[in-house]
Amino acid sequence: MQFNSIADVYAANEQILTNFRELVSDISDDEASAPAKDQKWTIAEIVEHVAMVDGGMTKICSRLLSKAQADGLPSNGNVSLSSEFVDKSVQIAGIKVEAPEMVHPVGGRSIADSMAAIEEIASALNEMRPLFESVDSVTHKFPHPFFGDLSAAEWLVLLGGHRARHSAQIRRRIAEIRA
Repeated sequence: MQFNSIADVYAANEQILTNFRELVSDISDDEASAPAKDQKWTIAEIVEHVAMVDGGMTKICSRLLSKAQADGLPSNGNVSLSSEFVDKSVQIAGIKVEAPEMVHPVGGRSIADSMAAIEEIASALNEMRPLFESVDSVTHKFPHPFFGDLSAAEWLVLLGGHRARHSAQIRRRIAEIRA
């Protein structure tokens, strides 16, 4: 993962979101609600979880950027990811991670409902882009249960990585269901 600027992160996240949209648009209601053989969540619940996590990450970014703005910390639009974040990103790719209870899906939401929430969150995140590009996104931190203390820039990168991780999970589930 190599990002030089906030623009790079936004471009990568937009491509991941586009791929996610395309992936879930082809899922039938039966496939969305099909029970998982070796997993707890249906595809619809995975999409609901992504919406919940996207919302939480966006709020965290907003708070961290607001603090940097209040402190008068400017940015040149570049991205700086800690070596710890990069190392943990590599490490997490190969392991199954249990989501914290607060972001477990409650169920009963359709993919369309969850995608509507994801689109609203994506819009809010796009509205924050000028703030990301103008204020420091590295100094202030907020803890993540696996990654530890993360900056707003790292949360932004993680948001895209989280969507990509669950895209791969959904692809595997679709293949399993359609086999």
